[in-house]
Amino acid sequence: MSAHQTGTVTTPAHSPPPRGVRANPWWSLVAVAFGLFMVGLDGSVVSIANPEIGRDLGATTADLQWVTNSYLLALAAALILGGKLGDRYGRRTYYLIGVAGFTLASVAIGLSGSIAGVIAFRALQGFFGALLMPNTLGTLRAVFPPRRFGMAVGIWAMVSSVSTALGPIVGGLLVEHVSWESVFFINAPIGLLALVVSALVLPQTRTSTGHHRFDAGGVLLLAAGLVAVVFAVVKGETWGWTDARTLGCGLAGLLVLALFCWYETRREHPLLPMRLFRNPTLTIGTVITAINFFALLGSIFYLMLYLQNVRGLSPVEAGVHTLPLSVASVVAAPLGAAVTGRFGARVSMPLGMLLQAAAATGLALLSAGSSYHAMWPPFVAFGLGVGMVMAASSEAIVGNAPVRDGGVAGGLQSTALQIGGALGTSVLVSLIGSRVSGTLTGELAAAGVPGAEGFRAAGDAVAMGVAPVTPDMPAQLRAAVTEGAHQAFMNGVHTAALVTAVVCAAAAVVAALGVRRTSYGQP
Repeated sequence: MSAHQTGTVTTPAHSPPPRGVRANPWWSLVAVAFGLFMVGLDGSVVSIANPEIGRDLGATTADLQWVTNSYLLALAAALILGGKLGDRYGRRTYYLIGVAGFTLASVAIGLSGSIAGVIAFRALQGFFGALLMPNTLGTLRAVFPPRRFGMAVGIWAMVSSVSTALGPIVGGLLVEHVSWESVFFINAPIGLLALVVSALVLPQTRTSTGHHRFDAGGVLLLAAGLVAVVFAVVKGETWGWTDARTLGCGLAGLLVLALFCWYETRREHPLLPMRLFRNPTLTIGTVITAINFFALLGSIFYLMLYLQNVRGLSPVEAGVHTLPLSVASVVAAPLGAAVTGRFGARVSMPLGMLLQAAAATGLALLSAGSSYHAMWPPFVAFGLGVGMVMAASSEAIVGNAPVRDGGVAGGLQSTALQIGGALGTSVLVSLIGSRVSGTLTGELAAAGVPGAEGFRAAGDAVAMGVAPVTPDMPAQLRAAVTEGAHQAFMNGVHTAALVTAVVCAAAAVVAALGVRRTSYGQP
C-alpha cells in the first residue's frame, strides 16, 4: 500500500530515512523551540516598546495600533496556509523559511527609521511568523509517537510561556538601557541559532499526496475572510462596535468565511479539510484556544496600563510585578500536559478555564491603591489557568487531527490564538473606554474637581490609565483629578474583568460537556 493511500508522513522519495540526531524526535523539539521562543518573546516585548517607538518616531496612537495590527492581520491571514505548505512541501523547509524571514524582518524594523517602515516590516514579520508557527506543532505531530506527543506539547507550551514571561522584563531592560530598536535586534542571534540547530537536527517531514492542483481559491477566500474579520475587530474600538463600518466589515468577513467553508467541501484537496471539524474535541479545543488568549492578552493589556500609568511603575517593575503570572504559566504547561495525559482534556481544559474565571474575579476587586498582596494571587491563578489550557488545547486540536494534517491543525490553533488575542485586546479596551466615558464626570465631581464636565474630552487618555493633569495645576486640584480619573479607569477595569470571568466560566462548562478524551487521528 502506498504512502498516498495510507496518508502517512513521508520524507522525499529520494532521501534515506532520518538517522542519528535527525531520527531523535527530542532534537526536533529542541530545534522548533528556538523559533517558538523568538516569536513568543517578540510578541510580548513590542507592547513594552510601543510608547518609546511613538516618542522617537513621532507616531500617533493610531500609528502605534497599526504596529500591532499589521502583524496580526498578516499572521491571521497566512497561518493555515503556512501549515498547509509545510504539510505538502516539507515542514522543515517552511519552518526554516519562516525563521529566516522573521529574523530579517526584525532587523529591518530596527533599521527602518520611520513609523511607516516599522508598520510595513511588522506585517512582513507576521507573514513569516505564519510560516514558522504552525510547522512547529506539525513537526512534533509527525515525529513523536502518540504516547509521547502529550509530553512534547507540554514542553512546547512551556517554551511558549517562558518566552512570553520573559518579554516584559527583557523588553523593559532593553528599552530603558539600550533602545527600542534593540527589542527587534535581539531576534537576530536567536534566529541565527535556530537556523543552525534546525539545519543540523531537524528531519524533513511532509505528507505524500501525489500530484494535485494547489487550492489557490481557498487561500484567497480564507485570507480575505480572516483579514476582514480581524480588521473589524481591531477597528471596532476606534469606529465603535455598532458603527456601520465595523458591522459591515465584520459581516462581509463572516460571509466570505462561510463561502470558504462551502468551497472547501467541494475540493478534492482542500486547504482546510472540513472533516477535521467532525471531531467535537478538536472543534471545542479551537474555540477554547481563542477564549484562552482573549482572556490572557486582553487582561495583560489593561494590567500593564494599571501598573505603569495608575501605579507609576517602570516597564521593568511592571514586568517583575507580573512575574507570578508568567512563572505560574510555565509551571502549569507541563502540569496541564500530565493531567491531560492522565485524565484527558475534558478535565484539564475546564479546570484551566475555571482558574482564569477565578483570577478575573479577583482582578475585579482591585482598586487604584491596592497592595501587591491583592494582586499576586489572581496573577498566579491566571498563569496556572493559561498554561493548563495551552497544553490541553494543543493536544485537543493537533492530537485529534490526522498526522497528514498536522501543520494545518497547528495553523488552525495559531489562527484561533491570534483572533482570540485580537478580540480580547480590542473588546476589553473598548469596554474600559465605554465605562470611563460613562463615569468620568461623576468620579471627578465626587473627588471634588470643579467644572468636571470640562474634562470629558480627556476620556481617551483616562481609558489608558493616564490622569489629565498639567504642571500648572494647583497641587490640590492635581490630586483630585488624579483620584477621579483613576477611579473612572478602575470602573472600566472592573467591567472588563467581570466580562472575562463570565466568558471563561461559560467556556469551562462547554469544555466539560463537549470534550472527549483525545483519540489520535489516523495517519
